[in-house]
Amino acid sequence: MAKKFNIDVVEKWCKGCGLCIAICPKKVLELNDQVKSVAVRPEDCIGCRQCENICPDLAITVKECE
Repeated sequence: MAKKFNIDVVEKWCKGCGLCIAICPKKVLELNDQVKSVAVRPEDCIGCRQCENICPDLAITVKECE
């Protein structure tokens, strides 16, 4: 069974730079109407944490679901 991950984006910290969207291999993240990153396909997340590592504002946290 595949592992599941929770992607938490602190909206007030996100400046909408799009780096996380560009680096995600599974295209889990997109910009919403307020130009903030949001996980639109969290079920596709493989837990690579590239989005978390590239975020210059530390707005993204990826955790494995229990």
